[in-house]
Amino acid sequence: MKIKATALLITSLLVLAGCDQAEKSAQQLMGKAAESAKQAIDDTHKAAEQALNDATSGLLSKKESSEKESEKTESSSQEI
Repeated sequence: MKIKATALLITSLLVLAGCDQAEKSAQQLMGKAAESAKQAIDDTHKAAEQALNDATSGLLSKKESSEKESEKTESSSQEI
């Protein structure tokens, strides 16, 4: 009877140790997944900022050109 109880105890300890190892592995995987997701978010944010900068710089340069054109037109009409 003692042998069966000892075997059951050892088996239980091995199962618990396996569960601990599985939990640690799952935590490591979750940490890696979280880091990967954070990196993807950061990369997407950088790309969005770059696209916004590209789009607004194009608009700003067009706006500046039209403002210069307006100034030229106003100054030439004032001369007349």
